Amino acid sequence: MKWKKSVFALPLAAAFAAAGLTAPADAQTPKRGGVLKFVVPDEPPSFDGHRETTFALIHPIAPFYSVLIRPNPQDPDNPAKFECDVCTEMPSPADGGKTFTFKIRKDIKFHDGSPLTSADVLATFQRIIFPKEGISSARQAQLSMVESVTAPDADTVVFKLKHPSGAFIPALAAPFHFIYSKAKLDADPRWYEQNIMGSGPFVFDVREAGARITGKRYDGYHHKGQPYLDGFEAIFAKTQTLRVQAIRGDQAAAEFRGLPPKSRDDLVAALGKDITVQESDWNCLLITSPNHERKPFDDARVRRALTLAVDRWGGAEALSKIAIVKTVGGIVFPNHPLAATKEELQQMAGYWPDIKKSRAEARRLLKEAGQENLKFTLANRAVDQPYTIVGTWLIDQWKQIGVEVTQKAEATGPFYAQLRSGNFDVALDFNCQSVVNPLSDTSKFLGVAAGDQYGRYKSQKLEDLHAKMNQIADVGEQRKIMRQFEKIVLDEEAHNSISLWWYRIIPHRSYMKGWKISSSHYINNQLDVVWIDK
Repeated sequence: MKWKKSVFALPLAAAFAAAGLTAPADAQTPKRGGVLKFVVPDEPPSFDGHRETTFALIHPIAPFYSVLIRPNPQDPDNPAKFECDVCTEMPSPADGGKTFTFKIRKDIKFHDGSPLTSADVLATFQRIIFPKEGISSARQAQLSMVESVTAPDADTVVFKLKHPSGAFIPALAAPFHFIYSKAKLDADPRWYEQNIMGSGPFVFDVREAGARITGKRYDGYHHKGQPYLDGFEAIFAKTQTLRVQAIRGDQAAAEFRGLPPKSRDDLVAALGKDITVQESDWNCLLITSPNHERKPFDDARVRRALTLAVDRWGGAEALSKIAIVKTVGGIVFPNHPLAATKEELQQMAGYWPDIKKSRAEARRLLKEAGQENLKFTLANRAVDQPYTIVGTWLIDQWKQIGVEVTQKAEATGPFYAQLRSGNFDVALDFNCQSVVNPLSDTSKFLGVAAGDQYGRYKSQKLEDLHAKMNQIADVGEQRKIMRQFEKIVLDEEAHNSISLWWYRIIPHRSYMKGWKISSSHYINNQLDVVWIDK
């Protein structure tokens, strides 16, 4: 893979080196004790990892749970280094790549003292892959290659696939796949929306709505000797200024989502050797999602006009200085073998190199559709980085073609309620995934067949193309199909449009050790290998 990961920003390498900023030393022996405090920009809309897709859930809640498998915490972007959490070893595929048999550890207990068995793993993945009516599963489409999940005995779980798929293991390793208690689910299938009880490294302690969530070390954790921390405190702070001040004043060690370049530079200048900076390309992007069930956004001409108005090439340079966005790209993680090249992007609406030509075509389409005086409301999250910043930029871009837009930013809970109900004109949605896995990640764009697509469109052609590229092994053929899929989504039908891909910058207190950055802010948040060097 070609994406970049670094310990410090290249333009500031000399300054950072002078400040003594380096990667956490792998050779050090972890110390036990202490409470890690970190800031989170928003609160979770619910506590259900199977339903939600947001950092606001994963950062404060992941430490309470175990998963079946996960990326290696010390090498989280290595696709060859998945490791077991509740299983005993990574299985070899059988039946021509269609059967995966996991043996479940026998020494794991939930925090209420009940044993974790294959029945709990089975109930968890049946809920994720084959949800019952009334249960929302955000990653159901990503595991659509699974035909069945069974538990032939108390310590065995078998996944049978419809066809071999290289996307299966990375999709299975999504950090949202918390192992839930079958007993709790049987009593109330929605119990985990409002309650927390897992088998992870920390036990739920306190929640103060709008303020914090805390966890205490689980002494019965199945990875012996871990966690190193006595506990953690997730502090909710909606504004970037407060979060940066918390790190600068040592009220928090880090924010695990990401900060913009200026905040990084300010912290480095103020704290010197007491701050460490880790950076990486980010498997995350913002999506403009028109509601296809609401006029005039049922008209592809209107949707194409909105994407044609946006100057991505010009906007990238300016926005990257003030926001956590950077790279122009399509629906696939930039520089991945399946991603569109710059030349291929420039053939699609919204990516033309001549913005004047692009906006002239946008005005023509609006006139043809009878929408020269288009006005609408943009539904957005009340999160500054990068939602409201990018939303404000988009509104200015649309103004250039005579479209008047009002931004309505709401807290995460009400925002998602609005999207799920379909009560919006256009929304600024996102596609942020964990392990870079384009065959799975692009399921977001399937339409209603995806559990997390709010554009409310249906496309059998997209479903067929996506299924086809997931059933072939040749990367060249996958790439050809991906281009067809992408062109329909972004150009021909303009079901969605992409703003910019994100760039992840994590300045953290140098005493926080054992944590490694990845290309996803969802990965590496269980905190079992993190320790405090004080």
